[in-house]
Amino acid sequence: MLAGVLQAEPVNVSGIYPGLACFNNEGECGTGAVVPWADRLWVITYAPHAPKGSSDKLYEITPDLEQIVHPESIGGTPANRMIHKESNQLFIGSYAIDAQRNVRVIPFKDMYGRMTGNARHLTDPANKIYYATMEEGIYEVDVRSLVVTELWRDEQQKGGRHANLPGYHGKGLYSGQGRLIYANNGDHAAEATVNPAAPSGALAEWDGKADKWTVIRRNQFTDVTGPGGITGNPDPAKDPVWTIGWDYRSLIFMCLDHGKWTSYRLPKGSHSYDGAHGWNTEWPRIREIGGKDFLMTMHGTFWNFPATFDSTHSAGIKPLSNYLKVIGDFARWKDKVVFGCDDTAKAEFLNKNKAKGVIAAPQSQSNLWFVDPEKLADIGPVIGRGAVWMNEPVKRNAPSDPYLLSGYDKRGLHLSIDAGKPGLIPIINVEVDAAGNGQWKSVMKIKADKPYQWLDLSKLEGTWLRLTSDSDLAKVTAFFQYANEDTRKDLGDEIFGGLAKPSEVNVTGGVVRARADNARTLSLAAVSPQGDVGYYELDGELKLKRVDDAARWDHAKKQTAIPTGAVEVDAASVLYVDEKGARWRLPKGDPSFDQVGPLGDARVCREVSTERNLFNAGGIFYEQPANNAGGFAKARAVATHNLRIHDYCSYRGMFIMSGVAGGQGMDNPHIIRSDDGKAALWTGAIDDVWKLGKPRGKGGPWKDTNVKAGVPSDPYLMTGFDKKTFVVSTKTPATVRAQVDLTGTGNWVDYLTFKVDGRFQHDFPEAFQAYWIRFVSESDNVATAQLDYR
Repeated sequence: MLAGVLQAEPVNVSGIYPGLACFNNEGECGTGAVVPWADRLWVITYAPHAPKGSSDKLYEITPDLEQIVHPESIGGTPANRMIHKESNQLFIGSYAIDAQRNVRVIPFKDMYGRMTGNARHLTDPANKIYYATMEEGIYEVDVRSLVVTELWRDEQQKGGRHANLPGYHGKGLYSGQGRLIYANNGDHAAEATVNPAAPSGALAEWDGKADKWTVIRRNQFTDVTGPGGITGNPDPAKDPVWTIGWDYRSLIFMCLDHGKWTSYRLPKGSHSYDGAHGWNTEWPRIREIGGKDFLMTMHGTFWNFPATFDSTHSAGIKPLSNYLKVIGDFARWKDKVVFGCDDTAKAEFLNKNKAKGVIAAPQSQSNLWFVDPEKLADIGPVIGRGAVWMNEPVKRNAPSDPYLLSGYDKRGLHLSIDAGKPGLIPIINVEVDAAGNGQWKSVMKIKADKPYQWLDLSKLEGTWLRLTSDSDLAKVTAFFQYANEDTRKDLGDEIFGGLAKPSEVNVTGGVVRARADNARTLSLAAVSPQGDVGYYELDGELKLKRVDDAARWDHAKKQTAIPTGAVEVDAASVLYVDEKGARWRLPKGDPSFDQVGPLGDARVCREVSTERNLFNAGGIFYEQPANNAGGFAKARAVATHNLRIHDYCSYRGMFIMSGVAGGQGMDNPHIIRSDDGKAALWTGAIDDVWKLGKPRGKGGPWKDTNVKAGVPSDPYLMTGFDKKTFVVSTKTPATVRAQVDLTGTGNWVDYLTFKVDGRFQHDFPEAFQAYWIRFVSESDNVATAQLDYR
């Protein structure tokens, strides 16, 4: 006889177990911490601003993936976690958990605030630990009695001693080399909610005795950690401390080594994190995941991070892949890396735009994402953008910060210089730190004899580079555009089998939405070309059931309606006009998308992770940052799907799409069919969409267009596309300038000036990338400017 009955693994799709989803009743439900401890995985979620508690829970995940909700839960906005070796306890949120999984709680009346970090104590590490809040509250806690001592009062409370640091919205805390180090990534100024270049954030340190903190750098910073990770550095006097941050130019990485801070710059994979208010980042991390190197998450890139990094051993940081998920924490658990995500928020916060329309708020919810470690390099193809100088004066012989050179196949430098003095021709010296040991060698001298030039750095070898000018200069932009080879095919992966092709007429779709009020199901108001099909709900077991409820059906149709006319399609390309009237042009995918599909207008824009939009036009998906993080100007092509996707949203951490062809995809486990066989949905992870197909398309700003002399065309997107060619033709001979936006902020330069006598074609260099392109004719004409992206 069998000793027991084998239990089937819970249902999962693309590494997401819908039964492990976490919900709360607040405006956001992010995952704050994920820690393996005492043969379990411990998870906490957070509400957006809950210094006195919330409906969020402490979760315990068993090895067979049972989710246990702890009755001791008091919620809040926690993202702190630390394993204290001497007392053999996990401190996570407001909870202390021993090796027998007994949970104790520090109440908010004793320790007020949004807990963001823990650190080992500077003078009594065996018996005390530090806690930090997002508003600069600093506490020390006795690890055995849990008695709390306030050291610095949370700025939301009156009286007491306040740190009064610049910025707010604390993220990181760590101790080492005799100091407690704190990072924040936001600012209270109103400008920070609209301008991603506004002054914001701070990195600061305290020696445990002084009556004030020392500000190290006035920029946005997030994680602070070291080689000891969540247990603290084993040799705190000597081990380095690392922190990651950013400004409007690029990412910033800093290392405290032998008592000195050293700064480096890295490219940004995504601009969706760029808001100066700091709300868009959640908690980027550097953590060990079981290998010799660590994993770093920052601005939409998974990074390989060397565990031995210091100022004389700085080689080894390299991008693995780009991603769309919003990640709050991660850990290696058994044979997977488990990411705690921020998937669906009731509140839109500041992420509103014309194309999204108005959709009834869902219930806030998030989930875990289980990924094979060897698959981390196979998520989304890598791009990276950033500057060392950006529209700013440069001093003679003052080196820029080191900027990452290694880890990318294609590397280009845009150099735009206004010397400020007639006749001055400056020389820009390019130096390389080949081995990451701090030894610099000059490898190139650039004669800046024209206002703009582009240089291919793909064959330049080394770990870091930096730039120096031999003259004082009035305004300089040195902007790097990097990418790795995009090896995707045009056709999508087999996991998308069953989604309707452009010519398909036998298709069912419908509007989808994660429901509110603890219903914990997803609504589908299904339609076909003939009209309404019925109302359905998808549950946590991935059962799609017809529900005969006229009120819910009517609510779903009205409160999840797809806006009409969000984009236009003309002879030249796809045109999107945003809420400020700015015009943006995009490529066309399959020609069938020139016409409305059999189900009518399709969804154009939807938030698919908290404060992250997926834009859908012309058969192509784009990542669209919120307006406070750069908006459509910082969009990036993700994939050309060329499918009749009708609607999409997030639910229980999954990505859901409607638009399934009748009778197709019957053997595809990603297609969930209704109990009556009349409706269907596709389910997966948001980062599956990279597999839909390599971004490609055709179009441009002009197509037999009457153009005026000196008037630029609409901008046309370049970001995220690989091989690029343009063709310009004019009715009469003309001189035309192709201009590119170097930074996504309207920094236009003349890339190429050419004469057109009939037709002119230009193939861009392999490594060339810019945000947008536009064209200017020097005479009135009838012109066509079309680009082919492959």
